[in-house]
Amino acid sequence: MSSQGAQPVADPEIAAMRAAVAKGFPQTVAELAELVAIPGIAWPAFPAGELERSAEAVLQLVRAAGIEDAEILRAPRPDGSAGGPAVVARRPAAEGQRTVLLYAHHDVQPPGEASLWETEPFAAIQRDGRLYGRGSADDKAGLFVHLAAFRAVSEVLGEQFGLGVTLFIEGEEEFGSPSFRAFLEAHRERLAADVIVVADSSNWTLGQPALTTSLRGLAAGTFEVAVLEHSVHSGVFGGPVLDAPTLLARLIATLHDDDGSVAVEGLLSHEDAKVDYPEGQFRRDASVLDGVRLAGTGSLASRLWLKPALSITGIDVPAVDVASNTIQARARAKFSLRLAPGQDPDAALDALGRHLEANVPFGARLTYKPTEKGSAYRADMDSAAARTVLWALGESWGTAPVHTGTGGSIPFIADLKEVFPEAEVLITGVEDPDSRAHGANESLHLGDFEKCIVAEALLLAGLQVAMP
Repeated sequence: MSSQGAQPVADPEIAAMRAAVAKGFPQTVAELAELVAIPGIAWPAFPAGELERSAEAVLQLVRAAGIEDAEILRAPRPDGSAGGPAVVARRPAAEGQRTVLLYAHHDVQPPGEASLWETEPFAAIQRDGRLYGRGSADDKAGLFVHLAAFRAVSEVLGEQFGLGVTLFIEGEEEFGSPSFRAFLEAHRERLAADVIVVADSSNWTLGQPALTTSLRGLAAGTFEVAVLEHSVHSGVFGGPVLDAPTLLARLIATLHDDDGSVAVEGLLSHEDAKVDYPEGQFRRDASVLDGVRLAGTGSLASRLWLKPALSITGIDVPAVDVASNTIQARARAKFSLRLAPGQDPDAALDALGRHLEANVPFGARLTYKPTEKGSAYRADMDSAAARTVLWALGESWGTAPVHTGTGGSIPFIADLKEVFPEAEVLITGVEDPDSRAHGANESLHLGDFEKCIVAEALLLAGLQVAMP
């Protein structure tokens, strides 16, 4: 039993929820496997027809679950192109009841390098209690947590289940959700809710649930250094002119101090993480090689969740196998800057721009282009919805949930809070440290997946008691 406050659902109903989820679990896993087989990727380089097929499959699943008021909707992206297909389904609240919005996304990351996969990326394979395949965890499992929980609560409570339920299954989250804000504005009335459950995060460890209570923000972009109008012969001109890759490397080296902390002035940093993250566990979770020293100062949890992190995620220079003996005229890097809660993304981007301008070496020409930004998030842990979800997680797992931050960012959370300022946002998830979301051999632990469904079923039942 959980120690997270009053119990909003009676013991017989809790037992019935567990039984209903267990009875439907084989069907849930089979349906998830079928959806994993559809390579719905929102990136322009991949077939748009597969993304549409994925949305249509989700639509049929939602209707089969008993929500007939369901449709595929979209909104324009900032460049004028059509946004990805999202499925929105609504079951109106009974008189006097509140409404909960259940968010997940059906689009997935590209599979990446095929040789790194031990199974086919788009063929769901069960092995050692896990389901392997692209999207098995991120985030098609989140979609099925919503569907399976709704089916279980509907079966157990029947007509007594009066909570309004809206499903919002996005179709371009892995492409950066470029039409998300426009989508919220265009369909504001259809999406309005008192509580928003975002099933797109992670649990603490196997067998240990978590509620994500803070998210770092995000700022991203590129910077380029140029030294020549065009590349020239390295023997004829080498010496007086340093090549652009060397100058880019020198500029990148200024971004961190000797401890590995971000060295950009003007970025916020906090130290008040309440969770102990043992170094050995972190090294295992992150697959850190033996002998590699960890960067930064302070507790690991603070470094991961409450301090900025600056990573170079790509560099444009000639590949080694095709490089000629020339002094390269220009080189470009792509950066990902994670922001501490409370940090304004525009101010962070300005601070990084000032740092680059001040440190560009040998007078090289600098071009700096911010491309993406998103605000950080902190949950209100005193709300009725937060107390209810903590109870539900603890009841399902039999152990109290960890209140975690996450080093990753979910930029659209800020949009949800701005468009629906009165709504409580709860961030849950199905992943564990070995899910390898976005990487090769992505997988879902089926035992914890079932516990996630039970927890959400209890949450839905509990919300109509806690928030009448």
